[in-house]
Amino acid sequence: MTFPIGYRTLKTAVAAPLAILIAQAFQLEFYVSAGILAILCIKVTKKKSIISSWERFASCVLGIGFAFIFFEGIAYNPLALGLLLLAFIPTLVALKLKEGVVTSAVIILHFLVIKDFSISIVLNELAIIVIGIGMALVMNLYMPSMERQLKKYQGEVEKNFERILKEYSRFLREGDSDWDGKEIVTVDRLIKEAKSLAFRDVENHLTRHENQYYNYFKMREKQYEILGRVMPVISSLDRTYAQSFRIADFLDDLADAIHPGNTAQQFLDELEKMRQAFKNADLPKDRDEFETRSSLHYFLLEMEQYLILKRYFKARD
Repeated sequence: MTFPIGYRTLKTAVAAPLAILIAQAFQLEFYVSAGILAILCIKVTKKKSIISSWERFASCVLGIGFAFIFFEGIAYNPLALGLLLLAFIPTLVALKLKEGVVTSAVIILHFLVIKDFSISIVLNELAIIVIGIGMALVMNLYMPSMERQLKKYQGEVEKNFERILKEYSRFLREGDSDWDGKEIVTVDRLIKEAKSLAFRDVENHLTRHENQYYNYFKMREKQYEILGRVMPVISSLDRTYAQSFRIADFLDDLADAIHPGNTAQQFLDELEKMRQAFKNADLPKDRDEFETRSSLHYFLLEMEQYLILKRYFKARD
């Protein structure tokens, strides 16, 4: 059995001992705590790492102040510690620094163990904080590129989109089919995973609030919703109706053109031609044909939105 080791694990394994060695080299008391701080501050993205580091640093400095007030003002005993935590934790929550509760508690306990509050001890604790958090930040300067994974997700999503459109087309031509619809479920999963990965990529670039891949998968997510809405329409169309075959041809062409490039306008023009053809056709002869025409009209409106989403995405690119 193999156990995969991720970048976060590797960085943690390097950051913790290095932080301890540096703290030990400076002959700091409680030098092992520098390693604890480093472990706690290693995050999956640069942005989260910086936010976590800031919260832990601020909470630790605040904790030193609370330790002085309660330990020096009351006593160095568990009762004073309990009173300190009753006041300290709600303060961190109010200041939105709750992620630093555990880290600052470690620093506070150091003062309880030493039972003293001198400048040298305060400097010792500040040095531990800076070394531990600093080492984590240094490790998190490097984040692996997600380009290859995102491209793979893109290819998988497009392959499944193509299959869905082809199956819609086949149904219009042949009626009942043996398609199990698994691509519908697969696309939903792929898009969710891809958006999550793309968002992580955004957080690894501190000056960027979005990226091309994230926008791409948001666009595909909305198109996926449209494909879900037109499925009942496709299944309700009478395959003997002449226009059904034209729509089948349209879906086949659309499936063959599934790629990141911009072909939306070409298909929007084709939709407009179909709309005009339907409009110029003879009036429905019976109720069934009327319902079929209504379904076709709805289908054209939905597919128009499908293509407009793609055109808008390329316009932003």
